Amino acid sequence: MTIYLDNSATTRPYDEVTEVMAETLRDHYGNPSSLHRLGLEAEKIVRRSRESLAAALGADPGEIIFTGSGTEADNIALLGGARALKRKGKRIITDGIEHPAVLETFRALEQEGFETVFLGVDAHGRIDPEEVRAALTEDTVLVSMMHVNNELGTIQPVEEVGKLLKDREKLYFHVDAVQSFGKLPMKPVTDTADLVAVSAHKIHGPKGMGALYIRKGTNLRSPVTGGGQERGLRSGTENVPGIAGFGKAAEITCGDLAGRTARIRRVRDYLMEGIKDQIEDIRINSFEDDRCVCSVLNVSFPGVRGEVLLHMLEQGGIYVSTGSACSSHKKGQSHVLKAAGLTDEEIEGAIRFSFSADNTTEEMDIVLDCLKKSVAGIRKITRRR
Repeated sequence: MTIYLDNSATTRPYDEVTEVMAETLRDHYGNPSSLHRLGLEAEKIVRRSRESLAAALGADPGEIIFTGSGTEADNIALLGGARALKRKGKRIITDGIEHPAVLETFRALEQEGFETVFLGVDAHGRIDPEEVRAALTEDTVLVSMMHVNNELGTIQPVEEVGKLLKDREKLYFHVDAVQSFGKLPMKPVTDTADLVAVSAHKIHGPKGMGALYIRKGTNLRSPVTGGGQERGLRSGTENVPGIAGFGKAAEITCGDLAGRTARIRRVRDYLMEGIKDQIEDIRINSFEDDRCVCSVLNVSFPGVRGEVLLHMLEQGGIYVSTGSACSSHKKGQSHVLKAAGLTDEEIEGAIRFSFSADNTTEEMDIVLDCLKKSVAGIRKITRRR
């Protein structure tokens, strides 16, 4: 039996997604830029998928471009936005717990002469909007923040920050919504932000597909040059099967958003309460209320190495993570948990459980039993030394 609790890293594609992608690969293989029938069929698939994604984001289809990943969407937004506005100012602001797609892009912009500001967070990884306000200057041209933190699940005050920035005409507000898309309503975000990045494989779509919402009137200097596809911002022949899969995943996931997220939260809360009741000396790192997205639960087990616990759970068919999959091959502590002020022991013993609507409370009973035995076994060895 497999119990998959690493959905923040990636999700299993819906059967409908794999079916529409296979059909597109087999029967609709034309280039969307070609003028013949096969090309027009492919272009129609791209157009319909763009409409599906726009509906899920609460946007206009003309405000959506497809990319090769959420990371590429972040890069086009940040590099394109900062470079387009550099004559008006060079101060750009984010926080210290962003995904590497944002942090590394900010560091690259720093090498181009931009003044980068990295704000701090509280013990749950939440940004204080007043710190954003205090960091703003006349030279500020870009502010970037994630909607939901990928390790803690913390929901950031995107709407509140957006209101602070609303009247600043020479400033772009970028939101990385990769972890929130499909779990939270997106219309408040697209109403607030100028640029919003999302990814397909976090909502049961294919890997290698992302999208960027670009508010009308937002001008970017594209870091990608070529044949001019996707409004000239992401040149290259479109991945039509991937786009078809992304559109289908968005339709299914966001078609019953409230119902799906309620089921996920019920399972998350069931596991959280079970851990608190059945395992001693633990620390819940995520918010326990609706300030945390329904799909993430981060817990520290002091006296336990998270990597060891991960592999013991894997032997029982249970798949979890110790943090962001994009940082798992890098040495050192989680920059997110460190910024949130956790001790070295709490960081070392942290496990992220991330859920989908496929998970059940019956599965969580199995997880709790295996988790309880594994933690006790590890502690028996480590605390004897």
